[in-house]
Amino acid sequence: MQIVDWYSDASVVVVDLALACCAVESEFAVPEGAPQLSEVPQGALVVAIVSGTLTDAVAPLVHQTILDLGPDVHVVSFGACAAAGGPYWDSYSVTKGVDQLVKVDHYIAGCPPPPHSLAAHIDTLRAGLVPTGGRP
Repeated sequence: MQIVDWYSDASVVVVDLALACCAVESEFAVPEGAPQLSEVPQGALVVAIVSGTLTDAVAPLVHQTILDLGPDVHVVSFGACAAAGGPYWDSYSVTKGVDQLVKVDHYIAGCPPPPHSLAAHIDTLRAGLVPTGGRP
């Protein structure tokens, strides 16, 4: 798990739950020079990005990690595997998307998805154009 202060001002913190190949794309979206943190600063908008193939064995850990981030975390499913299992959807060990575990606020499609689409979504979050809020 990587925690990045996206704008270097503690306004938006991205928690990257990088599981497989899409993690390379999500890391390319991170602004150059953005500091990595050891913990989430209080008051920051928290964006959890799940990228890559989610297996049934790892699913409980991902679920708990997202829950531990708090009730207002904004969850992004990044790539086909995180959204629906991708090309591995019919494997017995693949979870059919992170939305099987938690509410997903935004899906970014692709295999792999373009890094700029993640950066653009985070920009819209910071600008307040996308509602964020608590979970049921």
